[in-house]
Amino acid sequence: MVSDASKKKAAAKKAAAAAKRGGKTSATTSKAAADVPNGAVVGKLADGVGSMRISDRTCTGVLASHPLSRDIHIESLSLTFHGHDLIVDSELELNYGRRYGLLGLNGCGKSTLLAAIGCRELPIPEHMDIYHLTQEIEASDMSALEAVINCDEERLRLEKEAEILAAEDGGGGEALDRIYERLEAIDASTAEKRAAEILYGLGFNKQMQAKKTSDFSGGWRMRIALARALFMNPTILLLDEPTNHLDLEACVWLEETLKKLDRILVVVSHSQDFLNGVCTNIIHMQSKMLKFYTGNYDQYVQTRAELEENQMKLYKWEQEQIASMKEYIARFGHGSAKLARQAQSKEKTLAKMERGGLTEKVVKDKVLVFRFVDVGKLPPPVLQFVGVTFGYTPENHIYKNLDFGVDLDSRVALVGPNGAGKSTLLKLMTGDLIPLDGMVRRHNHLRIAQFHQHLAEKLDLEMSALQYMMREYPGNEEERMRAAIGKFGLSGKAQVMPMKNLSDGQRSRVIFAWLAWRQPHMLLLDEPTNHLDIETIDSLAEALNEWDGGLVLVSHDFRLINQVAEEIWVCENQAVTKWEGDIMDFKEHLRSKAGLSE
Repeated sequence: MVSDASKKKAAAKKAAAAAKRGGKTSATTSKAAADVPNGAVVGKLADGVGSMRISDRTCTGVLASHPLSRDIHIESLSLTFHGHDLIVDSELELNYGRRYGLLGLNGCGKSTLLAAIGCRELPIPEHMDIYHLTQEIEASDMSALEAVINCDEERLRLEKEAEILAAEDGGGGEALDRIYERLEAIDASTAEKRAAEILYGLGFNKQMQAKKTSDFSGGWRMRIALARALFMNPTILLLDEPTNHLDLEACVWLEETLKKLDRILVVVSHSQDFLNGVCTNIIHMQSKMLKFYTGNYDQYVQTRAELEENQMKLYKWEQEQIASMKEYIARFGHGSAKLARQAQSKEKTLAKMERGGLTEKVVKDKVLVFRFVDVGKLPPPVLQFVGVTFGYTPENHIYKNLDFGVDLDSRVALVGPNGAGKSTLLKLMTGDLIPLDGMVRRHNHLRIAQFHQHLAEKLDLEMSALQYMMREYPGNEEERMRAAIGKFGLSGKAQVMPMKNLSDGQRSRVIFAWLAWRQPHMLLLDEPTNHLDIETIDSLAEALNEWDGGLVLVSHDFRLINQVAEEIWVCENQAVTKWEGDIMDFKEHLRSKAGLSE
């Protein structure tokens, strides 16, 4: 027999090893400090009851499913962050083999919930390993391929555990079967081949796979971390906006890969197209509850609309009944004996209805309305490339002899693999980069505003959105700045709290407010949808379609491109060529090119 003290010691060791591996945990009864972000653990996880506080996050829940089951059912789930309730007394159900899309408005707590699951603040059975992809892989001398294969330390640990269990009197039983199943899943004999295939799918050719991780940018190291997560093939995989650092080609590959995943996947994504391709179920965070739907994103939209329509009909009918009964009671409650008896009967019916629980009014998601100020017309040519050649070094050209024009009625999406020069082309348009040969002509009065991910790094997170806007645009009244931020869906407390307490999506809206105040004639948007929720993206698309300026868009979101772009330009092989067809034709072309077409 193994003593409780020995068991706890072993569990602590496993948790420490898991934390070292970078986010993958396999112990619930103890937790390594290395795995706890910004603080210590308070409380414990035992007997199927979870109660944990990590920094400013508190999470509680009770395991209702069998501890040896491959499914998870947690009741009485509550989650708070910085003292705000995000989930109150709800249920979480994650079934093996299902792929869940986690939806909800920006700031509702999707990422916080993933972090709580990933850090095992809930009573998740010990036999279920979790990988929560949170950050890029560490920069080191290890090659990209080695960084992925190095996860195989799990295989050595499992083989050792299997050896110990097999030597026991009972022969190991179910626990040994699970270890063998896991060893088969991580198939060590084909490790290098599988790791190389995953990296290739995410855009790493053979030369790149051999490069040191320290030679890659943060975005590419995030891809290596994603490759590692897929290679590890954990029981529970948690992905928060996994397509944010990918080009369209890698997005298509990832969608095809995840739709074959036979584990538990929970993914936060703003791409409806991606959710449709990957998900078997949808979890919607709304009104501090988790609501579950079967099917992909489109099926969720249809089911939710039907349920809400029926709920609204029932609500209206009940309210009419209540109003009618109350009116009768008020009129005849003190009348003749017969009428008074009928009034009392209606009072009892009303009380019974209220005890049984009345239908709640449908709570509609607050739809944001983005607005860009119309800027009038500038006569063409507004922005013209004449024989433009560019390279970061004279001998290594990214573009050769580019000739094209962009005007105020242009709606262009730039597509092409990462490294082909899409962001470089935008910088040539703004004048941040100068051609080696040829010229870029801009209209004298042209105002260009560019959205890119690095703008978020320039925000002073100790300041509020209102303070930031007043600092950036001095001399404006506070009310005008409040209205400017309000146009992009940030109101009330969110305008005056430090931006470090805002979600990434809310910070993106501050940037849009900052850009819009400049009243540009032309918007250059480089991955504008990262961290925005689906409803906000739809509002952005609507605002762009109603606006009278010019647009050049770089995005991995097929649906946004489909909504706003009238032309698709492919950046590849030192050229920019117009794609004959729409973005969904281009997606099918990418699937065929990668050998993924059915």
